[in-house]
Order: sequence, then structure tokens, then C-alpha cells
Amino acid sequence: MGDAPLFTPPLTFLGLPAGPPGPGNRVAILGVPFDCGIHPFRIGSREGPASVRAQSGLVRRHHPTLADVDVPALLGAVDSGDVAGITPGKIADAHPRIEAAADAILKAGAVPIGIGGDGSVSLPLMRAAAKYHPGLVALHVDSHTDAYPYNPADPFDASNQFTHAAEEGLVDVNSTWHVGIRGFTGVRGVLKHADKLGFRVLTTEDLVRRGTAQAMTEFREVVADRPLYLCWDMDVFDPSVAPGVATPSWGGLTAREGIELMRSLSGLNIVAMDFNTVSPGHDVQGMAAHLCGHMMMEAMVLLAGRWGLLPE
Repeated sequence: MGDAPLFTPPLTFLGLPAGPPGPGNRVAILGVPFDCGIHPFRIGSREGPASVRAQSGLVRRHHPTLADVDVPALLGAVDSGDVAGITPGKIADAHPRIEAAADAILKAGAVPIGIGGDGSVSLPLMRAAAKYHPGLVALHVDSHTDAYPYNPADPFDASNQFTHAAEEGLVDVNSTWHVGIRGFTGVRGVLKHADKLGFRVLTTEDLVRRGTAQAMTEFREVVADRPLYLCWDMDVFDPSVAPGVATPSWGGLTAREGIELMRSLSGLNIVAMDFNTVSPGHDVQGMAAHLCGHMMMEAMVLLAGRWGLLPE
């Protein structure tokens, strides 16, 4: 056997080195295997991080026309594993642990890229980012606003994380956009509630009518160089290309349209992000998980471009 290793390393996103970020590591992947466990019939986003890591083996590191270099290597990206000790459904215990894990990454000077989990994980991740980046703005790409009203007796779930973000002052609501909103909802008045909180909502129909480039040009003018939290819910895609999500809704973005939207964010000051709601038990051939891994790679290209690491 000679000097051949006897054991395989742990499964990581894109085969990245495993461990916490240190000097020279600009990006750290953070798995957040948590869901609230209250969806009527689609529970399973807690398994999203493992599925995205497994399907990331299909994602290549070079793009001949976009970034013909090893972008994760340029970023010194690492996979810090999953948040430890969290139990799906136990929100009060999970949120502080998720926030602490993201805090450790941010304190090390790296950009955390969270893999959910359902959409509820965005709240503790935003709490951590807001501590390091005053004036934080969010871009929430989703088919739902996740800014619904809530019952004070049971205040947290995967439909109201942006309501809490507004009430806690984590983000500048007047500069925060929800993009890709569409479909039927279980309650009335969700768009009015988002508007009351101060958010800007851009529906899928708005996006199609105005065009991605024009819409994101306007968003760029609003956010300028301020710190940006990117929250990308995989159900913004149509179920035909991302079937394995917690709350599928017809009429969503194609893969090509989602990639175009991501690339339109070039140059923005993204300081933290998460990709959520991949539900492997409802996926077909790992399609949603594979597409999620691709979108994460596209996001890393954005970071490398922002920091001037890509060759001319």
C-alpha cells in the first residue's frame, strides 16, 4: 500500500478542506440541518446539507467563460461542517447555536455560506451577520415573503423570519427586497403585511415583465456598497427543475433564469448568505440539491469577482 491513505476524508461541499476558517480562508460553508418540523406533509429540509454536499460532486470548479480558475481555491474556502447539537423542532435551543456557529465564522473574517434547513435558519444567521455589519440589507430570493404575521404565543417558524428580522432591526427594511414572490398562500394579506413592515416585494410576474437586468439595476442603486445578506430559497425555482423543496409552487424560475439573477448581483458587497429548503426525501434524482450546489458555486464566483481575485 505504500504511503496511500487508509481512510477517506469526510464528505465536504466540493471536496473542500474540512475545518473552521483561519487566516487565508475567505469563505466557510456551514451546514444547518434544522427544520421546524411543523409542515403539514413535507418535513425533510433538516437533511438538506448532507444532500447538497453529496450532489456537489457533480459541480465542477472551473467555468471556461465565467471564471476559468479554481474559484474555491482562490477563496481558500473550507467546509466547517454542520452546526452541532441542534435538534429539529427545538427552535429556542437551535437558534442560539446556529447564531454562535455563524458568529465564529464571521469573527474569523470569513463569509459564511449556510446550507439549510428550512427558511427559519436565516434568522439566527442574520442575527450574527448584523452584529458585524451595521446597516445590513437583505436580498431575499424566494416564492414566499417569509414575512408573515405570527402568534405571540408561538412566534417562530419558517414563514416569519423576516418579520422578526424587521422587528429586531437586523436589516434595513426600506432597502430590503423580496424577489420572486408568487403562487397561492395559506393566509390572507401577506403582501400587505410585508409592505407594512417596509419591505419591497417584487413578484415573479414583476421580474418577468421588467426583466432581471433592469430590476437588479434598480436594487443595485438602492443598496450601493452597503453590506448585503443574500438569502436564497430554492423554491424560487419551478418544481420542474427543483422538485425537492419544502413548499413547491408552480410558475417559478427556470434554472437559466435563476443563474441570470445570481450573476446580476456581480459587484455587490455580499457579507453572508444562505441557501435553504432543499428537502431530499421529496427530491428527484437529487435535482434540487444539485442545482443548489451550482448556485452556491455561482455565489462564490461573485465573491471572488468582488474581491478582485479573478484574472482579467
